[in-house]
Amino acid sequence: MHYTDAKTILSAKNGMNLYRGCTHGCIYCDSRSKCYQMDHDFEDVQVKRNGPDLLEDALRRKRNKCMIGTGSMSDPYMPLEESEQLTRRCLELIDRYSFGFTVISKSDLILRDLDLLKRINEKTKCVVQMTLTTFDEDLCKILEPNVCTTARRVEILNILRDEGIPTVVWLCPILPFINDTEENLRGILDYCFSAGVKGIINFGIGLTLRQGNREYFYQKLDQHFPGMKQRYIDAFGFSYSCPSPNHKNLMEIFYDECKRHGVMYKVDSIFKYLKQFEDKQSGQQLSFF
Repeated sequence: MHYTDAKTILSAKNGMNLYRGCTHGCIYCDSRSKCYQMDHDFEDVQVKRNGPDLLEDALRRKRNKCMIGTGSMSDPYMPLEESEQLTRRCLELIDRYSFGFTVISKSDLILRDLDLLKRINEKTKCVVQMTLTTFDEDLCKILEPNVCTTARRVEILNILRDEGIPTVVWLCPILPFINDTEENLRGILDYCFSAGVKGIINFGIGLTLRQGNREYFYQKLDQHFPGMKQRYIDAFGFSYSCPSPNHKNLMEIFYDECKRHGVMYKVDSIFKYLKQFEDKQSGQQLSFF
């Protein structure tokens, strides 16, 4: 890792990334793409050491409360967060200034900050978003090698459910010819329904590949799935979108099961929910996106 002093921390839509790069090693990660213009090795994580100071200044200046989000590009609970504690320091500020919070993660380190997540959720709204892609634990260790497996993430979802913290699952990407099966889909959905998730985000059964992440993905296919790279090339060429041949059938199952269990599945509706700030003390719901 290496340190930097950022100029700003909050985006126009009130998202932040305290780290740039990641060490989870997920073989499909879009954040490796060259379009993001990262000027260092992906695993040499850039640490924005002044992130909490920038966040406090930004929160002080805001005239209206809103949801603050993190985790869209880099998991804020990578192992180095255990010592750096930038995410925790920012959570303390979000709690102090009574803003809402939402986070995307695959890590059980998030449980370290359960006290802050609960405090924020008591006053406003705190939503934890967790990615689940692979029901099979052994396969999960190949696709997402340096982070806790799906079963452990489900334990986290169950803990958050019991603590009254709403959760959303990202069920993507699903890799063609690897885990695009009905068994995998139903296994993950059963986990979600048991954990009482508020919504499940899915953009279709498949994945996207572009320069940067395609090369890494193909390298890992050669390492773990001999012959699979050529199958991808034959099926998709150099297309950005790589839809599963099982897309139609699996999406019908996804929609039907979410409807049956009363779980949100329309992406626009879930994003609207995530962006909606709630003041539980006054009963108001406000959106500033």
